[in-house]
Amino acid sequence: MRLSAVQQLVRDFVCEESGQDAIEYALILAFISLAGAAMFLGMSGSANTLWSAANSNLAAGNAGS
Repeated sequence: MRLSAVQQLVRDFVCEESGQDAIEYALILAFISLAGAAMFLGMSGSANTLWSAANSNLAAGNAGS
């Protein structure tokens, strides 16, 4: 008995293991992206402090001119 094209495609997809590497790489990329986003959010406070200090110094310099 001959399988339909859809049944053959599903059977080949289930039996195929070459896509496993792509899934693993996608999971690693997702983890790295989440870690980067967490670092970005964590650094926002220190970046805000740095820009505030620079702004204060520039304002003080302009006031003295």
